[in-house]
Amino acid sequence: MTLESKAGRLEDKGAELLDKITSTWNRYGRIVLIGLGVVAVVAAGLFFTWRTRANAEEQAAGRLAEANLFFWQGDYARSLQTARQVAEQWPGTPSGVDARRLAGDDQFWGGKFKESIAEYRRYLERRKTGIVADAVRRSLAYALESDRQYKEAAPLYEGLVGKFDRESSAEFLYATARCYREMSQPAEADKRLQRLLDEFGETTYANRARLARAEMAGAPR
Repeated sequence: MTLESKAGRLEDKGAELLDKITSTWNRYGRIVLIGLGVVAVVAAGLFFTWRTRANAEEQAAGRLAEANLFFWQGDYARSLQTARQVAEQWPGTPSGVDARRLAGDDQFWGGKFKESIAEYRRYLERRKTGIVADAVRRSLAYALESDRQYKEAAPLYEGLVGKFDRESSAEFLYATARCYREMSQPAEADKRLQRLLDEFGETTYANRARLARAEMAGAPR
């Protein structure tokens, strides 16, 4: 076989391959370009959405820091006003959600228990799990008890046993018993006090539990 014939065959194969590539591109190239365009549009949309959310959270966090400062200064009115602005203006941001918790604290320390209960529940609608959510449940339980809603407060307290440290667990059982005593259910109160002594007898609440049991035992029936 001559060099010319070999070169001719190579040229034929190259031309055939080129024809196949051209044909494939003509059939699918437009689809590929459209797909790449869609990917680019989606990526750009995600980027701008992320940047918008990041900017919103940055602004919300700054305002929430102001609200927290007012709270620790004891200016609950200004703290509440600022926290509500954050919650309403940036409701979808982490700081916007956390503003509900702070608004609940402002209302609680201002003696407006029903309002604080509402704010804590708004927070828990958005954040159901985690240590902060449990801390808000603790605040909610105290607000319910302060509002004399003992039936709602008691199971909330008891549900927090084991969520924090042992001293806190003893505190929650003692508070549960306190609610049952307010509902004139001494037997239920005594069960919680006994559990406190059995499971958390080394805590400072153990002596309180013993005194409370002695008071109930000596109370006229």
